[in-house]
Amino acid sequence: MVNSVVHKTDSNAMSGWLNGLLGVIIFSGSLPATRVAVLDMNPFFLTFLRASIAGLFAMMLIVGFKEKRPQLSHILPLVVVALGVVIGFPLLTALALQHVTSAHSIVFLGLLPLSTAIFGVLRGGERPKKAFWMFSVLGSVLVMGFALSQSVAVSLVGDLLMLAAVIVCGLGYAEGARLTRVLGGWQVISWALLISLPFMLTATVMTQPASFSHIGYSAWLALGYVSLFSMLIGFIFWYKGLAQGGIAAVGQLQLLQPFFGLGLSATLLHESVSSLMIVITAGVILCVIGSRKWGK
Repeated sequence: MVNSVVHKTDSNAMSGWLNGLLGVIIFSGSLPATRVAVLDMNPFFLTFLRASIAGLFAMMLIVGFKEKRPQLSHILPLVVVALGVVIGFPLLTALALQHVTSAHSIVFLGLLPLSTAIFGVLRGGERPKKAFWMFSVLGSVLVMGFALSQSVAVSLVGDLLMLAAVIVCGLGYAEGARLTRVLGGWQVISWALLISLPFMLTATVMTQPASFSHIGYSAWLALGYVSLFSMLIGFIFWYKGLAQGGIAAVGQLQLLQPFFGLGLSATLLHESVSSLMIVITAGVILCVIGSRKWGK
């Protein structure tokens, strides 16, 4: 009986890591796509429109599956999720990417696992061991060091906006993972999007440009990606992964996100991959493995 329980626990943890990895892969294109979109779109309009599109799809999911309404006690946490990942992170990063490049923003993605872990402790009641924090900090330092070696341009406004984005996103991730254990992964992000939808639709109309002729084809494609994948599909896997494998532990997979983005660029855009990137990626993978093995 005990072996059965242990096997089930290990199976859930592995499933959590696999779901989390799929979420990270999907999220890896978010900042580059946002960077492309804000070249032609106002960041406020982009944020409101992407959430409106995702919200309409979320409404179809909820109606199509005849999902029950969340309890009254779930409303406030869903609002926190919405403020963190539906409004806060997309808007703050869109504003920041007017001042910094997507490459420079990788510096702050290196802090996102730490932010998620801290809120996992504060909101999820998790208590990782000291070894976890050691590997988490080391992995973050590796990612930030690599990012800084690739981009030295600094913008105080852009950096402060990215820092704020990382904080609210970590809170949204932790709160959403906590709710997923009760409501389910796709339900959490769908209800958060639906709660935001009236405001987002109104704001989209209020911030829309007088003409759409200046918006290029690539910007529309980028909008499609951040609306469907970054705002909805990615969260279905991500929240499920965090809930199954642990918020702090699975959150460390975010350390790989910048390298997935660079690897995707190398594959699709035939950009070169430096030996430094390979070495740093190997180091980050070891940190993720270490945090999982010795940080429980």
